[in-house]
Amino acid sequence: MRLQHSLFLMGPLLVGALSGCGQGVEEPTSEPLATVESPVVSTSGLTPHFRTWLTANGYDSYDFARADLVGGSHGGKASATDTVVNTPVIFIHGNSDKAVGTGTAGQSGWNASIEYFLANGYKPSELYATTWGPADVMQTAVQYHSKTNVMKVRKFIEAVKAYTGATKVDIITHSMGVTLARKAIMGGAANDSANGGAYNVGPALTGSVDTFVGIAGANLGLTSCYQTGPSTPTCGSTNGLYPGYLYFGVVLGRSAYLDDLRSLSNYEGDYRYTIYSTADEIIGYGGIVYGQYTSRIPGQTGEKVYSAYPYGHFNSKDLTAAVQYSMVRNHTIP
Repeated sequence: MRLQHSLFLMGPLLVGALSGCGQGVEEPTSEPLATVESPVVSTSGLTPHFRTWLTANGYDSYDFARADLVGGSHGGKASATDTVVNTPVIFIHGNSDKAVGTGTAGQSGWNASIEYFLANGYKPSELYATTWGPADVMQTAVQYHSKTNVMKVRKFIEAVKAYTGATKVDIITHSMGVTLARKAIMGGAANDSANGGAYNVGPALTGSVDTFVGIAGANLGLTSCYQTGPSTPTCGSTNGLYPGYLYFGVVLGRSAYLDDLRSLSNYEGDYRYTIYSTADEIIGYGGIVYGQYTSRIPGQTGEKVYSAYPYGHFNSKDLTAAVQYSMVRNHTIP
């Protein structure tokens, strides 16, 4: 039963071992998940107005609406007269999660954040989310930074910006969604040997993003992937979360995808924030990968760090809506 619970919690990152290798090992603690409650955010998906626009502008193949899933998407104007005033916010979830949570463990979605933003001056036409993966915990270990996932996130960002007519967008991400969105914004060359090989994401979207928030990401990889080795797509050494190995004080063999993200800095947006917990039960080991906090983003503007229960992997997202709001709205850290 403990393993089953862990698999659900691993949704944002990987299936398998929950701890890493190194010092400061702590026994993972369970956190109260909002997923056991009824959703407070609409699960009706994208509005008909947005769906019509997506079809008219050639986005049907990306299936942003995800009508196959309850809670598969969120956002859109009620009609052409629904004006967008606030900078649109795009929420990118983690592995095995989905846009709007509907009561399944490990799939709390962005309910808490959307509800908070709605209560503080935003409209549904200013808050967007789509489900980029299968939302199936049994497929967690085979999810990776694939061409399909990267380009779905990329095209969703482009679509929301064009649809709303906004000069810039804000992007709030969680777990694997952090590293997917960073590449989607970074653009440039990429490779997915399982899906056609080399491809180009497109030009950088840096100028299109005001604020980027990365929550509980694994930007340096996961030490738990070091324990298991690059044996699953999620922990892969090409497009996965493999952290590499330490050789005479030097990290070698880190995932090529993660090294690509680290080759530049300050490209995620005008303001770049991270939120994470050193008590994260998924990342483990105090959030440290070879002496550095894996959830930090190089060149970040600032961070909000928690160190104890109830702030774990999911609650760093579900209990920090006010912090996320302050970051994107005021560019401050409460």
